[in-house]
Amino acid sequence: GSMTLFAVITIILGCLKIGYFVGFSECLSATEGVFPVTHTAHTLVQVYFLWGHAKDIIQSFKTLERFGVIHSVFTNLLLWTNGVLNESKHQLNEHKERLITLGFGNITIALDDHTPPCNCSPPTLCSAISHGIYYLYPFNIEYQILASMMLYVLWKNVGRKVDGQQHQNVRFKFRGVVAGSVLGLSVLATTIGVVVVYLIQIGHSKTNSESALIMFYLYAIAVLMLTGAAGLLGVCIYRMDERSLDESRSPARKLDADLLVGTASGSWLISWGSLLAILCAEACPPYTWFNLPYSVLVIAEKYIQNLFIIESIHREPERLSEDIRTLRVVTVCNGNAVSLSFSRLKSGAVAGDVASPGSETTPCAAHGNVGLREGSGREGDEGSREGTPGPACLPHFLQGDGKRRVLKNIAAFLFLCNISLWIPPAFGCRPEYDNGLEEIVFGFEPWIIVVNLAMPFSIFYRMHAAASLFEVYCKI
Repeated sequence: GSMTLFAVITIILGCLKIGYFVGFSECLSATEGVFPVTHTAHTLVQVYFLWGHAKDIIQSFKTLERFGVIHSVFTNLLLWTNGVLNESKHQLNEHKERLITLGFGNITIALDDHTPPCNCSPPTLCSAISHGIYYLYPFNIEYQILASMMLYVLWKNVGRKVDGQQHQNVRFKFRGVVAGSVLGLSVLATTIGVVVVYLIQIGHSKTNSESALIMFYLYAIAVLMLTGAAGLLGVCIYRMDERSLDESRSPARKLDADLLVGTASGSWLISWGSLLAILCAEACPPYTWFNLPYSVLVIAEKYIQNLFIIESIHREPERLSEDIRTLRVVTVCNGNAVSLSFSRLKSGAVAGDVASPGSETTPCAAHGNVGLREGSGREGDEGSREGTPGPACLPHFLQGDGKRRVLKNIAAFLFLCNISLWIPPAFGCRPEYDNGLEEIVFGFEPWIIVVNLAMPFSIFYRMHAAASLFEVYCKI
């Protein structure tokens, strides 16, 4: 669904590019008009293919299929690189203007607006199209990488032998997550306001730019502390309640975990660079000190969130709270069989309930024929749970449905927070560009290369984490 949404916006981007080509047709090559048409056709065919065949496991013509699918993967990665490059040109030009406004006079770089050397008619429409193109590039970038992921999983599944185990279908249910949703929506609304104010204030004057940077850092620190605390609570709940892990082979799940760790390294690289710049700089403007806790929290928050997501996707779905278990105790008292049935017994309370009827029937000799029947479980589940700490290890409010409710609220809150943290860098609110201190310490070109390489991974991490958290929410 998210891939289709981004694909629609990619098609809109292609239409704007066609309009841009028509406006500057006098001085642009014909390939500038052919490319968006071809890209739009490729996007439509690819989305149709993935909707119908993303879950297929191909068993015939395997060599040909592997070649075709991996070729599609690298085609999407090439288009992703092209999108990143085009967006970086626009961001770099804005970055130069903001540095001049902040008073970093020792950074002297000529401005380049990357416009063709001819006039466009009408000028107002051409200007609107040019700005619209760069605001839609983040969606195009996300689409290319999502399509690459799905095609990669399809490639890994070519010729795969499927085990007989059928996985349960996950369903989205919006119940019992009011607290997490309200808090997450509040963060999302605040994010939109902060981004609007930041984009209005930054670059207009030195005072306004410094105020915008301080506002962004304070907001980001508060959000990162909340998300880090929520993720840490979720990890603690999982560690206290040791459910069995799902060890079945799943290329999609392994790719999810690898991408979470791999793409997080982008923001970790930027954060470590900012920390070194703050510590090594001879003089720091006041607003740069807010970058110190911000950079530390970025590293810690992503580490904690990755732990929570990976713990969640490797856990077996919890069914104990919904199962009806019947414990049947058969005793013999003076030759007469007495049958006692207890319904809705939890696994943690079985031992205590067995002992109580025994104490009440002391004259009777209790035989060890105790049967535990699970309505929807598998054979041998009881044996696999022996020796595993039960729900009694958790506090009372985290037992049964209470634990699931808390985890669902955490997943819903983190889902909305990751969307909130995706919005600022995707739409031009990037203090890594606007701070200015790193350019003085490392030099303009080295730092810009680092940011341009790492920032796309950081943006993708937030969207991929949001998708993984939605899956976690449906699975809990």
